[in-house]
Amino acid sequence: MAQQPDTVTRILDTAEVLFAERGFAETSLRNITSKAKVNLAAVNYHFGSKKSLIQAVFARYLDPFTERFHTALDELEARHAGGVIPLEELLETMARCVLEVPAERNSLKVFMRLLGLAYSQAQGHLRRYIQEEYGSAFTRFTELVRLATPELPDAERFWRLHFMLGTVIFTLSGLDALRDIAEQDYGEHVGVRDLVRRLRPVVVAAMNAPLPESFPPQREAG
Repeated sequence: MAQQPDTVTRILDTAEVLFAERGFAETSLRNITSKAKVNLAAVNYHFGSKKSLIQAVFARYLDPFTERFHTALDELEARHAGGVIPLEELLETMARCVLEVPAERNSLKVFMRLLGLAYSQAQGHLRRYIQEEYGSAFTRFTELVRLATPELPDAERFWRLHFMLGTVIFTLSGLDALRDIAEQDYGEHVGVRDLVRRLRPVVVAAMNAPLPESFPPQREAG
């Protein structure tokens, strides 16, 4: 007889799916407790608040991700012996780490949707939490990207990194629909890693694209 998941696991499993489907504001604690078949007191006992529950959901993905990412960056830096790491290798390393963590939980789509929510719906407490707990990994990656793209002004690099992340999150969070379209319209059976191999040259080309022409100065109204 299969062992039933404990209360904390049921709450977290349910919360991450509902948050990914509905968003943070639209998902109430009662929605979660009803689907998880636990009472509200259990959520308050284990997590204390909805804010803490949201943070715990992210921690289940970001704790192992940042640990793997730091280890992978250590290996890259050792391999290049203090030299500049090529952009392609940095992006490949990040993609591999992103795929490995949800592969263990069989929920890549949920992970990507949660990352999208972290950008689009994140409240102040979540932004602070992610920055305080996981900011070192992203700061380190950004610095390595800066060294690999010295021709880019800092502001332009900021925008391109976020365009790249937006592309990845949109593509992988809608993976099921995209695979259905590819199969029905083009007869292609696409796996996750096949998709990443197609996505990689696109984001590398975007990061290496020529600088846009300067925008003309805006005239003041009146």
